[in-house]
Amino acid sequence: MPPTRGRPIALKLLILLLVPLLSLVGLWAFAAGLTGGDGLRLLAINDLANNLATPSGVVTTELQYERLASVEFLVSGGQGADKLTRQRGETDRAAGTFRRLSGSMRNLSPEMTEQLITVNHRIDQLAEVRRDVDGMSVSPLDVIDSYSQVVDASFRMYDAMVLVPDMALYQQARAVTMLGEAMDMLSRERAMIAVVRAAGRVEPRERETFTGMVATRRLLFSQAVSYLDQELRGPFDRLAGSPVYQEFLKAEEAIRGQAATNGLPAAAATWPVDGQNLWAAVEREQAVATDNIVRRVTPAAVGLLIKIGVAGGLGLLVVVSSIMLSLRFRKRLVRELAGLRDAATELAEVRLAGLVERLRTNVDPPTASETAPVRVKARTAEVQDIVRAFNDVQSTAIEAALGQARLRHGVSQVFVNLARRNQSLLHRQLLQLDNMERATEEPETLADLFKLDHLTTRMRRHAESLIILSDQVPGRSWRNPVPILDVMRAAVAEVEEYERVEVLQPPPLALLGAAVTDVAHLLAELVENATLFSPPQTRVDLRSSTTPHGLMIEIEDRGLGLPRAELDALNDRLTLTPEFDLAQSDRLGLFVVSRLAARHGIKVTLAPSPYGGLTAMVALPTSLLADQPALSGR
Repeated sequence: MPPTRGRPIALKLLILLLVPLLSLVGLWAFAAGLTGGDGLRLLAINDLANNLATPSGVVTTELQYERLASVEFLVSGGQGADKLTRQRGETDRAAGTFRRLSGSMRNLSPEMTEQLITVNHRIDQLAEVRRDVDGMSVSPLDVIDSYSQVVDASFRMYDAMVLVPDMALYQQARAVTMLGEAMDMLSRERAMIAVVRAAGRVEPRERETFTGMVATRRLLFSQAVSYLDQELRGPFDRLAGSPVYQEFLKAEEAIRGQAATNGLPAAAATWPVDGQNLWAAVEREQAVATDNIVRRVTPAAVGLLIKIGVAGGLGLLVVVSSIMLSLRFRKRLVRELAGLRDAATELAEVRLAGLVERLRTNVDPPTASETAPVRVKARTAEVQDIVRAFNDVQSTAIEAALGQARLRHGVSQVFVNLARRNQSLLHRQLLQLDNMERATEEPETLADLFKLDHLTTRMRRHAESLIILSDQVPGRSWRNPVPILDVMRAAVAEVEEYERVEVLQPPPLALLGAAVTDVAHLLAELVENATLFSPPQTRVDLRSSTTPHGLMIEIEDRGLGLPRAELDALNDRLTLTPEFDLAQSDRLGLFVVSRLAARHGIKVTLAPSPYGGLTAMVALPTSLLADQPALSGR
């Protein structure tokens, strides 16, 4: 079966060129899409700011006021209920606006979606916190912590929202978010101040909690201010140096240093005012910084998109130019390679094949037309090198083929000479043994002579095998047709274990004299294989029957048989008549059978035997048979 034809070189070159071209187009599209996506995400931040950040910031502010009002309500024993109720209404209205606007957002990232769900869940938990506050069944510190959890969830949502592609803008946005967290810490401190003033002293737990709030607020504030640029940092630097900020720092230090056994100092009366003043200033500056960040987003996105348009246009021009040059290169290279393919095909399938076929029978040196070099029009250096390489390969192949032909012819002649010498000597030896058998009457000596005669007959067959493998004809021949029974017995006589072979009565037919030697040799090889590859206590049957196309002779043994794959390979060898391979000398008899069968148009097939062994079927055509049996004669 011929091999499947592969893809043409034109298609392969196209694929070869498409890989870098598509990679270039892909990289261009990826870069344009990535940077373009960054610009579009910057523009989308406006929607996030309007529908998430701003309403969430309002909710956070109202929660901070409600936290302070709830703590004051608890520490005062229930006073200020109206104020708390009004503040809860403000918080609920802000939360409703936030839910309505955030619910209209689509295509949020998975992280943003998760954080938004967390914020809504925390807002839902406010109802339980409010019930505990109304029932006066919760401590002020726990109330502060419950409201802080809701606010913290909002800040985590801000973290997911400020992942903008512009690193400078991201740093400023992150710093403003940190200022918002510092502002919330200030709100928590105000609530703690209310707790401390109501108790008239600072308990250890309260001092520890307040100290942590102070440290966190100061750290967030200092880090955030250090990240801000000059425009945003100025107001906060002025705030940090203002008297309002300094007064609140003194209040923080006083509370942190206050012992539980001591009462509050006289200055404690101004602590709520100090906190309120600083809160108003921080709230004002925080709102200004947030608006400043939002205003920066649109110009940054537009500038990025303009850069993308310029770079993308130039990149597209480069991509198109690369495609045109690559296709032109492909066309020229395909033309040269197609010429090289045609020349190589002619060399391999016509010229070299014809030369090798001629050298099988004629070992004369090749002619000029058989050794003409390959010629291809090409300007590519590599293609020209391939043409020269093909010419070198052609010269080497011709020299190798000529050498192999001469060697094969020489070996064949040596085989034939040696085989004919052995055949002559063995023939003389057989005549001598015949004379000795006639002159001897002693049974033991006669038996030994019969064994020696049988051994010599087998040696003659092996010698004739060498002649057959050399495509020569053995010297023995018959003039007249020979009965099939005699031919079958002659074949069995040339086998070592002939006693195990049972020859069944064949039809009354004869074999033409010109085919007697070869058919007997063919049958002897198959019978010997049957005896060699079957147990010594079993028999081998040799039977025959007529068919519409001639005579069928079957040699059946009772051996172990062969696997189907190996059996098919042997049948192919018998049918195709391959050239003799010295590396497969263990199957020498089958090569001989194949040559003899091809010489006379005989079909030999191996098949499984019902007894477990093999059955060799030899189909003799009608052209080799005679209607009347005749006595054999030489």
